Amino acid sequence: MTAELVLQIVLTVAAGLIGVGLFGALSQQSIVMVMMGLELVLNGVLLAGGAAWFSLAPELPDAQMLAVVALVVMAVEMAMGFAVTIAIYRARQVDMVDMATDLNG
Repeated sequence: MTAELVLQIVLTVAAGLIGVGLFGALSQQSIVMVMMGLELVLNGVLLAGGAAWFSLAPELPDAQMLAVVALVVMAVEMAMGFAVTIAIYRARQVDMVDMATDLNG
């Protein structure tokens, strides 16, 4: 396989992840499902960015290191988001996005 074909396949997978993630984030009402959709979007963007960077400068490992750092940051962000979701559920028995609109008081 040529490098262009591999890049096309990876970018197609990234576009699919972004599309599925957007659909999941915009169509769901559960806070956990919305967070999972946003995580898919971020993974698709990260995959597309890493693939584009690798195709432009394959001799530099900067893209791979940036992808690893971004994945670690995303994992920490999702863990914190789930902790906040659990705290909201324990305090108010709220697990849907529409019911969590009065969080200021």
